[in-house]
Amino acid sequence: MPKASKDLVNVLDGVMINHDPYGVVLVIGTWNYPYLITLGPVAGAISAGNTVIIKPSEVAPATAALIAKLIPKYLDPTCYTVLLGGVKETTQLLKERFDYIFYTGSTNVGKIIHKAANEYLVPTTLELGGKSPVYLDSTVDMEVAVKRILWGKCANAGQTCVAPDYLMCSKQVQSEFVAKAKTILREWYGKNVKGSPDLGRIVSDTHYKRLVEFLSNGTVAVGGETDASERFIGPTILVNVKPSDPVMQEEIFGPILPILVVEDMFEAVKIINSREHPLALYIFSKDKSVQNLFTTQTTSGSVTINETLQQLCVHELPFGGVGQSGMGAYHGKYSFDTFTHSKSVFVKDYNAIGEKLASSRYPPYSEKKLSFITFLMKKRRSLSLKYLPHAIFFALGIAATFAGKAIAKAEEEASALQTEIDFEKKRLKQM
Repeated sequence: MPKASKDLVNVLDGVMINHDPYGVVLVIGTWNYPYLITLGPVAGAISAGNTVIIKPSEVAPATAALIAKLIPKYLDPTCYTVLLGGVKETTQLLKERFDYIFYTGSTNVGKIIHKAANEYLVPTTLELGGKSPVYLDSTVDMEVAVKRILWGKCANAGQTCVAPDYLMCSKQVQSEFVAKAKTILREWYGKNVKGSPDLGRIVSDTHYKRLVEFLSNGTVAVGGETDASERFIGPTILVNVKPSDPVMQEEIFGPILPILVVEDMFEAVKIINSREHPLALYIFSKDKSVQNLFTTQTTSGSVTINETLQQLCVHELPFGGVGQSGMGAYHGKYSFDTFTHSKSVFVKDYNAIGEKLASSRYPPYSEKKLSFITFLMKKRRSLSLKYLPHAIFFALGIAATFAGKAIAKAEEEASALQTEIDFEKKRLKQM
């Protein structure tokens, strides 16, 4: 049990923090990284001592079926259960009372989960999404920056909750970005983009149709290839996009990158702050003042400078959103913290000196008592000479208390040893 720091008034007391498991945890996974995003929180819940009900996404049915097969094979099925199904089954599941709910998915469904949890005031972690912006200026190594941004957008066909959603830059930087993007995408995927084994497909017809409609926003500067039979959409860059266009109203979750032309970093900050808080914010600039402006003057789940997606690989960093992009965080030790309740434990014994020092709390009250108890409770780096007699008396009391405890412990150990000796003598006599 970890110990907490103590003030002078509590120096003789036991002050600890006990991390208790919540109990029965419901983990509702999602489809875009169905193993990682479903089983990652499960591992955190198990490490904290909870039992878990696992609900994989029905949108990735093969993965869900495999999880349902493997979990009871390797884990105690009385403690860890997998439930399959869609909206109907999940709705019914949410009528049950859990001790904690962890959900990953869309903001709209997250609101439904949170409303259901409120019925019993169940604590929740909601890992949602949003439109994660990128700001790019002319101070960077443009080729490297374009590669990193495109990789973040194209990985898993853009179906990543922290994928770069839209890019903000000047008109000149936009021209450089588009020119280099054409070359880089050709190097990565060849002339026949659809034939590349390194590009994924869109998860469902519904999502495919939604994404294709975005291609009519602005002007297609790069890409734009589609094939409904394979649910294929090639990496696409849109220019001449307006903030009011449909592609700028919801999380894209696909390989489409719209570009908004801005005058400077201040306009970009204004645009970010006029929208819901994003899950991630990406800044590409070598200028420390630019980096500092976005870091301190905007709100987001995370800020990543001159890179994309890599913040997820650092387990010492908490991962989570803020506002519409989520609540709570996990990864590494933060997963353990998420699935435990930090319970305060305060222990006081009955030693006479400690009781004497604390007697100022009892009536009748006086200015002298108030002065002394204030001295004990006030945080200060050094002791005033005014209270030196109190401090000396207090120190002597502490020393006497610890000495008394040490003597008592020694006597207990001696008594235990003597008992063992007597027992051994008696045993030898009986042999």
